[in-house]
Amino acid sequence: MKYDFKHAALPNIKMLKNYFILLLAGSVFLFSCTVSKQIAKQANATILKDSAVNTGHIGISIYEPATNKYWYNHNAINYFIPASNTKLFTLYAGMKYLGDSLVGARYFEKENALIIIPTADPTFLNEEYKFQPLLAAMHQSTKPIVIRFGNEAFSRWGNGWAWNDYQNSYMVEKSEMPIFGNTITFFDVDDSALAVFGTENFVQFHTQPKLFANEKYWNKWQFKPYEVIKENNWDSIQKRIALRKSFFFKIGRNLESNTFYIRDALEKQKQQQIPFATSRKIVVELLSDTIKKPIYNAQKFMSDHENLNAKFSKTIHSQPSDSLFKPMMHRSDNFFAEQTLLMASNEFLGFMSDEKMIDTILKSSLKDLPQRPKWVDGSGLSRYNLTTPQSLVYLLNKMKNEFGLERLKTILPTGGEGTLASYFKKNAGRIYAKTGTLSNNCALSGFLITQKGKLLVFSILNNNYITGAAPIRKAAEQFLENLINTY
Repeated sequence: MKYDFKHAALPNIKMLKNYFILLLAGSVFLFSCTVSKQIAKQANATILKDSAVNTGHIGISIYEPATNKYWYNHNAINYFIPASNTKLFTLYAGMKYLGDSLVGARYFEKENALIIIPTADPTFLNEEYKFQPLLAAMHQSTKPIVIRFGNEAFSRWGNGWAWNDYQNSYMVEKSEMPIFGNTITFFDVDDSALAVFGTENFVQFHTQPKLFANEKYWNKWQFKPYEVIKENNWDSIQKRIALRKSFFFKIGRNLESNTFYIRDALEKQKQQQIPFATSRKIVVELLSDTIKKPIYNAQKFMSDHENLNAKFSKTIHSQPSDSLFKPMMHRSDNFFAEQTLLMASNEFLGFMSDEKMIDTILKSSLKDLPQRPKWVDGSGLSRYNLTTPQSLVYLLNKMKNEFGLERLKTILPTGGEGTLASYFKKNAGRIYAKTGTLSNNCALSGFLITQKGKLLVFSILNNNYITGAAPIRKAAEQFLENLINTY
């Protein structure tokens, strides 16, 4: 009898293959269990016992994409205020819907006019961006230039923003057609004000945009030094000015208008930035003053402007999209984030509504988030925003899968860069993450690559602590660097 060794061996090979698969799966499971216990032990001994961290609440999630396993979760399904980690949701919207270059404007070239349709592009006449194709088109046109407004459904500030921060450079107003970053820069503030303090002369500041140096934008009583009013002691104030001790100047702005005044400050103001109050009127005035041509509002200049169909318009692209996303993430630029969300809405929905865009994304592209976030603005300035560590980990992993880790590495800061300038310097190139900070709220979410080459996605959210952010960040840094060095 002849024995068929070839066919007789096949069942053994299959059994051996299955055995190795089971062995590998078991090894992965045991490794995951062991790692989870090790990380839990490390966390309990370090970050969770930190004297600053344990005055508040903390959530942590660490995930390995290669094995689709969580290495560690602590309060990971609980909701926290994410602060500027909200920008990760906005970044996803921008990368998903804005393509590789920003739509700077759409336009119609009629026989009697060049009609511009704004697209919420924040790079227009922004000094960071030297290439200005829309400005060039306006300069080149020999026809009247008309701006067709009316495509927005949003407010100038986000829900839950602290309205009394309106004069701070981190709370720039959102707008349909941003110009000069919706911000005024005042130069040599203190010296200019001091030169005529106590006189009736008008202070001619050097400003950018130049329009706001005009006297019509200044309060009739240009000086409002609070200490003069409080102390009612003019001789004392003059002596302190002469000695240059604790009496300096800064610019203030009225809440509802571009009316400016000079007030006292605690330190010398060489340069100051203040958001201006946005309106269609001020956009037209600024554009006209800049290009030295008349600019018209279509609502006032054209009777048939509503009949223009944007589908038949031409497009001007302004900047590579990533040239906007990188500063948005590196310096946590709130204005860029808000405008990114409006641009994404305009491209995807056909009109500008941050609220509608957020709702649409959460019901479509991000419908599978482990826990649905409460997402209310583009920047994270609002304390109404709420999300979980697991949802941020899911979002980051989804971004990696859709857009690629290498692209994200060029957008997110690494150790020693941007908002991580003081952290993870020894691990530059091994961590790429977004910070988030509001008073009593601190966040850090991103990617890290361990010494053994394992890619991990992480999120650490801290709320309601009573210290400053620095000790919270140091605790997170120590915990994450331990992961990098151990695994």
